[in-house]
Amino acid sequence: MTFPKEHRAKIHSTNPLERLNGEIKRRTDVVGIFPNEAAIRRLVGAILLEQNDAEAAKRTKAVQRGRYMTLETMAPLSDDLHLALPAAAA
Repeated sequence: MTFPKEHRAKIHSTNPLERLNGEIKRRTDVVGIFPNEAAIRRLVGAILLEQNDAEAAKRTKAVQRGRYMTLETMAPLSDDLHLALPAAAA
């Protein structure tokens, strides 16, 4: 409840996170056995990048419609005055 009132409706659901976790579980189950931890990290990293790329256009439109929170709307919540996307996300 410490988030601004206009953000509360946008953070009430964990469905997108649960869907992503389900996709990771499904894909790792298909592989079955991994030779080492690095192989698991590579697969999960590839899944995350794939999901990010697939959803990028949807998110862009959703941000424009005000469905998702933007950096500008999150800035007042941060003590850090320099708020920017990480290089990997840009």
